Amino acid sequence: MREILIVGGGYAGFYTAWGLEKAVRAGEARVTVVDPRPYMTYQPFLPEVTAGSVEARHAAVSLRRHLRRTRLVAGSVTEIRHKDRAVTVRPADGAAYELRYDILVVTAGAVTRTFPVPGVAERAIGLKHVEEAVAIRDRLLTAFDQAASLPPGPARRKLLTVTFVGGGFSGVEGFGELLSLATAMLKYYPELGPEDLSFHLVEARDRILPEVSDGPGEWVVRSLERRGARVHLDTQLVSAVDGHVVLSDGEEFDSELIVWTAGNASNPVVHNHTDLPVDERGLLVVRPDLRVGTASEPLPDVWAAGDDAAVPDLALPIPGARTVPNAQHAVRQGKRLAKNIAADLRGRRIRDYRHGSLGVVATLGLGRGIFQYRRLVIKGLPAWLMHRGYHVLAVPTWERKIRVLSVWLTAAVFGRDLVSLASVQHPREAFVTSADTRPAPLSGAHHGRE
Repeated sequence: MREILIVGGGYAGFYTAWGLEKAVRAGEARVTVVDPRPYMTYQPFLPEVTAGSVEARHAAVSLRRHLRRTRLVAGSVTEIRHKDRAVTVRPADGAAYELRYDILVVTAGAVTRTFPVPGVAERAIGLKHVEEAVAIRDRLLTAFDQAASLPPGPARRKLLTVTFVGGGFSGVEGFGELLSLATAMLKYYPELGPEDLSFHLVEARDRILPEVSDGPGEWVVRSLERRGARVHLDTQLVSAVDGHVVLSDGEEFDSELIVWTAGNASNPVVHNHTDLPVDERGLLVVRPDLRVGTASEPLPDVWAAGDDAAVPDLALPIPGARTVPNAQHAVRQGKRLAKNIAADLRGRRIRDYRHGSLGVVATLGLGRGIFQYRRLVIKGLPAWLMHRGYHVLAVPTWERKIRVLSVWLTAAVFGRDLVSLASVQHPREAFVTSADTRPAPLSGAHHGRE
């Protein structure tokens, strides 16, 4: 059997492995997926996880449950040496080791792009993984409980000040959903009012949501500001030391919660630790058929897709255009990859990847959204319903679709759950505290049976 090794179990990797399980015959090849997490994160649901509209576990698709004929390796690939047909895997515990392959698929996924801004590494939190979305929600809920017991003043103001850095889809959706949650929570806290909330969205460019045209983007800014938020365009974060935010426009304020969503960078293993060809952005050079290499010189038995692959966009009439790194492309590239690899194993024709955009849709909070397809723009509740409808259809497996729908229906009747479980981030704290305060045993006391 030929060994097919998939680096990364995100969108593209999961759908490639899932497709290969259906396309590859028994005994024809063995598929292995290497990823440090045991699940694929459905990232479009993360903003709704921050708002409690989607349960955290429902935004994660178990690899072992759905990839039953695939070998799963828990670890991170730290080096790719195609000349040796080998990768280096670093597990969570233990020494690194080597895995060999016959066919390599690189779908490692991007990482959060950061800049050396003082205080960011110590104070900020990202919005790329389920754990981060849960932590953001719990921190806001905890801040409400703490602020309600304080008199008006700087301490209360800091607790209820939220800052998002980055105005792409992830940042705007997370910002809008968290603003919606905070506004809805005020009715349960009579001690607090709208004037206590302070939400800031910071974007270095002169506009947000680059995937939509100028008019809809400006409408989103006006919509957020009507809801009491501040949108800082052409502005950079200068410092966040101890939660004290300093912006390049001269404004300063204290913020308890700082969320960093300022874009993605190529995975370090692709950018720095591989002998595969990469372009000036650190992305793998990929042909339209998803083979790694150039049109004239494809590398044998190496394929790539997703955020770390510079895949030519054949649906655009622009020379040199590349597919944008979003879920819409990653899912379809993974499906095409599986079909092409299976065809190549049998000496059959492989096909180029081509997908025309279905448009872009974003949630801006409960009942609010924006959709654009070419010149067609839909705003408000209809766009929000389109967002939910599209993503419940797009999330893989019927089991996940039903679970998400059940939560939405329950929330429609009873409202969102507003309980903070921030203590789960320190599960032993209560036990250690009780152990430290336990009275000392009496002198000369005996223990056990006599």
